[in-house]
Amino acid sequence: MSSKVQAIRGTQDMLGEQAERFQAVVAAFGRVRRLYGFQRVEVPVIEATAVFARSLGETTDVVSKEMYSFEDRGGEPITLRPEFTAGICRAFLSEGWQQHAPLKVAAHGPIFRYERPQKGRFRQFHQLDAEIIGSDAPAADVELLSFADQLLRELGVADGVTLQLNTLGDPETREAWRAALVEHFQAQREALSEESLARLDKNPLRILDSKDARDRIIADSAPAIDDYLSEAAANFFASVTAGLDAAGVAWTRNPRLVRGLDYYRHTAFEFVTDRLGAQGTVLAGGRYDGLIEALGGPHTPAVGWAAGIERLAMLIERPEAERIEVALVPLGTAAEAAALRILADLRRSGIASDMAFRGNMKKRMQRADSSGARYAIIVGDDELARGEVALKDLTSGKQEAVALDGLARRLAATIPRGGHSELAAGLADHAASPSSSTDRVAKAS
Repeated sequence: MSSKVQAIRGTQDMLGEQAERFQAVVAAFGRVRRLYGFQRVEVPVIEATAVFARSLGETTDVVSKEMYSFEDRGGEPITLRPEFTAGICRAFLSEGWQQHAPLKVAAHGPIFRYERPQKGRFRQFHQLDAEIIGSDAPAADVELLSFADQLLRELGVADGVTLQLNTLGDPETREAWRAALVEHFQAQREALSEESLARLDKNPLRILDSKDARDRIIADSAPAIDDYLSEAAANFFASVTAGLDAAGVAWTRNPRLVRGLDYYRHTAFEFVTDRLGAQGTVLAGGRYDGLIEALGGPHTPAVGWAAGIERLAMLIERPEAERIEVALVPLGTAAEAAALRILADLRRSGIASDMAFRGNMKKRMQRADSSGARYAIIVGDDELARGEVALKDLTSGKQEAVALDGLARRLAATIPRGGHSELAAGLADHAASPSSSTDRVAKAS
């Protein structure tokens, strides 16, 4: 006997509240994206492995341990995207999007990383992503951070989230700070964890991120970047913080917040919360002025952020469940045919409607009640002969006869504006016109 097929570990199936939460996050992202003038962009789920190896760095955990990489049938090394930024930057180069710079783009979709599944983290998960490519102005950083802040406000989670901000300086600053860190860590290398020892030569800034207790005392006593900031880097960071203050975006300084790869510059940030356990980051990003150069392009400044949709969905209030407004209950074969036409007219009028595929009146009424519909429309032979239907309010139990040729208009006027499409009022005119299908049913009866 064959075993039951199961979902792959680290993936998820969504229905009901989980799917509604997910969609609420995506919908809020779309609304705020449009307010800030970010274009929707789509990039492939698969890319040449080199796109991520060159952009993320061979020594990062994502590249060395977590990427889903394979050879396709043509022998080409392919990787399922572990993040959005590299693919968007690749498209910026290969599709000639330089002509649109500075380019403000936003994307959302699935991301793949082979890591240990935990609360709010999966092997196939989903991200929101926003990028500004081609601007070296501090105002671009402020724009991205304001976008993120307003998204969290739109989702109703801003009160529980803190923006932590730091500067990584310009290349001159990073080089001086990196040398000081290496000297500091080398002097205490015997006390470092094995992982930090491996990072010491290639990626020493990442030791500051270590969660290992052996590293924390050493990392906490490491030189601070502020001692090495060039005047230009200090002025850039001051412009960003002044812009955030002017925009009303609250922030706190975290001088230990880093990005290990050399192409990161200036602003680094994370929006963090204590509501998700140890893994408290809900949105993170920074300026990556050297990334497009790492991909073989010209020097192109850029800044961006990403956020996990599942993690945000866990923080928001439960959204109102989607429901239909009207359930049709036909009585008899002729009534079923008429009900199909009525159903089509209501939907074209922007009124969410449904009908059970089979069953007697009792079962169909039970189905209408359980669906959460506001109204039931009962269609029988006698009603059709009179050119009308019975409209029942499922909350009050009140029932009345309504003419077919005024049905869509009546419902469009009764159902609150948020309960159906904004097109409903206008389309109801069409649904009630002499050429509508419900009117043809009435005449035929």
